[in-house]
Order: sequence, then structure tokens, then C-alpha cells
Amino acid sequence: MKRRDFVVSFTSLFVINKVKGLSKLNPKSVSQDKFNKILTVAIENHWKALPIGELIGKIGMELAGTPYLEKTLDSKLPERCVVTFEGFDCVTFFEVTLCLARIIKKGNLSFDDLLKEVTFTRYRDGKLLDYSSRLHYTSDWIYNNIAKGIVEDKTPKLGGTPIHFEVNFMSTNPTLYIGLKDNPRQIEKIKIIEQEITSRIYFYIPTEKIPNIEDKIDTGDIIAIVTNKAGLDYSHTGLAYADKNSTKLLHASLKQKRVVLDTKISDYLKTIKNNIGITVLKPLEP
Repeated sequence: MKRRDFVVSFTSLFVINKVKGLSKLNPKSVSQDKFNKILTVAIENHWKALPIGELIGKIGMELAGTPYLEKTLDSKLPERCVVTFEGFDCVTFFEVTLCLARIIKKGNLSFDDLLKEVTFTRYRDGKLLDYSSRLHYTSDWIYNNIAKGIVEDKTPKLGGTPIHFEVNFMSTNPTLYIGLKDNPRQIEKIKIIEQEITSRIYFYIPTEKIPNIEDKIDTGDIIAIVTNKAGLDYSHTGLAYADKNSTKLLHASLKQKRVVLDTKISDYLKTIKNNIGITVLKPLEP
């Protein structure tokens, strides 16, 4: 499928048929089928015209019910960009949702376009080099994707408090990571990255202050939950979704084993004692 095929009106039947035709490439592919379905719904309902935050919310709700599936990126093979719709963990859920919204806004509607977009956001400076080039720590993802113009940290404007993360969990627990186990060179690279993260200042909104600013969190904002566990920065991620009179957490839930629209963000933070607050990221128009 070539990009020039999409120069015509985004909502035309011609484009819809092109998207549906993708399923013929691999009719047994769950990921391809779900990808095609979302694009078809997006085209038929004029989602491209929506602000990107609202578009992210629409896509996220389309993915509700998808099974929770962790370690989809882990492999003994050389590092490669993996995208699957068969299941998500908390990071791959918001990541794929964000990138789907970005390619829809751009009109670049092939699965290869999605892979390119995920590669750009998932890897440092958009370059897939090796295991260490992946933005493993959420704090590093935030820093690098602010620099790339993908998101804006709106936490300071919401009255956020500065915080330093002393991260070292990966380098001190290399046996937990396929890419680090028995790979001293990669461990050393990760140590350097951890030192860089530790030198930066981030912002978060303490749990007790979230109710005061919850109505200023918009649908599609990325929510990163700060933890006080030693060596870590964030323990969970999700998307904000404004539903009637409250702003809820839309996320891949380990507890519920699927993507769900959960409770209010402020209520969710109370469910785990190590949660101490949130960082709020606004997705920017591509």
C-alpha cells in the first residue's frame, strides 16, 4: 500500500477499501486484522480531524478488552522493533495507541508506517541500534520524546514537584533481562544511561494533590505513575480518559489481565502503597 493512495479524501470509500484489503496479505494475522479494523473505524468516523488527545482516547477504547501480555519485546534475537495487537503490557499499550494516532493524523496508514513510528518513539533519538538504545526506563522515554517533539510535560503547569530518580534496577539485576543476561557490554551501556537519568530533574504530582488537578488532565494524556521502590522511577503507565464527571485511567491492567477503563486516576493511585504520584504528558500534534 503506497502513501499516494491516501492523497484522496481521508473518508472516501476508496481509502476504506484499501485499508480493508490489507487483511488479504495475511488473513490469519490477529495483529493485522485488529490494525485494519481500527483504521477502518477511524476513516469511517472522521477521526483524523479530531485533536490528537481525543483520537488517542478513541483508539484506546477500541483496544479495550485486549489481553494483558508482558515480555512481548523480549527475545534472544538481536534487538528489533516488535509490534503486536495480540496483547499489551502497560507501556506497549500507550505506545502503540499513541503511534496509531500519529500515523492516522499523518495519513500514513500501512503497518510498516506504524512500525516506523513505534521505532521513532521507542528508541533513543529514534534510532534502533541495540538493546541499550531502547528507552527502557519511562523517565528516559519521557526525556527523549520531549526532545523529539512527541509529547510535552504538562506536570509543572499543574503544580508539579521536582524529583530526582536514582535508577539502577536494570544494571543491578541483569539476570532479569534477556538483553543484559551474560552481556557485560550492554550492562555497562545501561549503567551510563542510568547515570544520565539520575542527573536530571523530573516533575510529579504527589498522590494527595491529584484530586485538585484531576479535571485539568485531558483525554489522551499519558499518565506515568511514580514509585518509591529502590532503583526505579515509574511503576506503571496508562492513558487518561475523561468520562462524564471524572477522569479515569485507561490502561493494560496486570490485575485484570486486559486493557480496561478503570477507576478515577486519584482512586487508582491509592490501590498500591508504593505509588507516590504521577507525571502527566500531553501528546503533541505530529
